Amino acid sequence: MAPRPRKRFGQHWLRSDQVLNQIVQAADLSRGDRVLEIGPGTGLLTKRLLPLVAALVAVEIDRHLCDRLSKQFRGRDNFLLLAGDFLSLDLAAHLGDFPAFQHPNKVVANIPYNITGPILERLLGSIAQPVPQPFATIVLLVQKEVAERLTAPPGSRVYGALSVRVQYLANCEWICGVPACAFEPPPQVDSAVVRLCPRPLATPALDPRRLETLIQMGFASRRKMLRNNLKAVIEPTDLTRYLEELKVNPQARAEDLSLPHWIALSNLLSGVS
Repeated sequence: MAPRPRKRFGQHWLRSDQVLNQIVQAADLSRGDRVLEIGPGTGLLTKRLLPLVAALVAVEIDRHLCDRLSKQFRGRDNFLLLAGDFLSLDLAAHLGDFPAFQHPNKVVANIPYNITGPILERLLGSIAQPVPQPFATIVLLVQKEVAERLTAPPGSRVYGALSVRVQYLANCEWICGVPACAFEPPPQVDSAVVRLCPRPLATPALDPRRLETLIQMGFASRRKMLRNNLKAVIEPTDLTRYLEELKVNPQARAEDLSLPHWIALSNLLSGVS
């Protein structure tokens, strides 16, 4: 019998075999992979992952679940359970004594929705400070609204600062939608599976901090034109000239600019065309 989900940890147990299988398939696992699973919960996803990989590191904050998981996967030599909060855990230090589990190359997880943003930043870093050794693949089950923002194209109503920041760091792909009824208890929102593949850009920002500032300011008020949102850092007449150089409507709003547009605008402001 599954333990009762605890609200303070945002726990909802995924029960759909179809979705669990799609998550595993999206991770494209091989025998040499070392996987990090955040919040293994009752171990349903863990059970599917273990036979497919060289090593699996599971990080669980709920001590009651840790006891259950330890008993459930006792004897599996490719399973390592770490008890603690992923956001504050020094993963490298904890894995120091376990060479077989060091440097996981993939993340597969059903994460708590209330800390999705901090988890994404921990896994990817920021535009100014990407993680030094990025994961090859990150497969996450997240709130549908967040998945839509992560994968949104320019001009979409949900395309925003999060879209640009994450798409700067990784290719973002929608895998499948997940209805609330796939969970026990059902959350109040629908969900989706996304796959993020971190990669360097062919043309990165010359000044990543400037780019971060522009994105933050540009999306500060979605209804305003970009020249109004950015007037504290760019004279409107100069911005008009820059946008014309980029073949962008001078009356554009932040959501009208693609990631290459944002990078090019940042680079123009850095004094290089």
